[in-house]
Amino acid sequence: MSDRKLLEIIAENLLRKKETIAVAESVTSGLLMAEFSLAKNATAFFQGGLVAYNLGQKVRQLRVDPIHADQTNSVSEEVARQMAREVANSFCSQWGISITGYAVPVPELQIADCFAFFSFCYNGTEVLTERIESPAKNQEHVQRIYIDHILKVFAGKTGLT
Repeated sequence: MSDRKLLEIIAENLLRKKETIAVAESVTSGLLMAEFSLAKNATAFFQGGLVAYNLGQKVRQLRVDPIHADQTNSVSEEVARQMAREVANSFCSQWGISITGYAVPVPELQIADCFAFFSFCYNGTEVLTERIESPAKNQEHVQRIYIDHILKVFAGKTGLT
């Protein structure tokens, strides 16, 4: 199924249920928000979001635990959970989606393979948090893999389809 079709399904279901979504991104740098903004009637369900690329902004804007975030380079299931909850809360949205991870290898941190954690929350409660891995090493390709996966999982596992 194409991203466009997934977006249509997500949009239709959110509109039908009169629910909204907000997004917090790090590794995908706003590309997931851009996808949602392209959906038909996006202004009726997409509240917005933010990109918090470093630890300081994740702590300040998304209230992630600074000690845990520092210990994990802001890449963990718990950071993703906290990001999803807080972005939904900040944007007065039923749904929160977040992603944090690596889009390129980081040899100085012994990160050879790209991976990320994403999380969905609904009305302040975690629905799903998962790790996603990418065989790609090119940043743009890795980001696209992450976004495609999140859209598929969100459309399929959250009861929207």
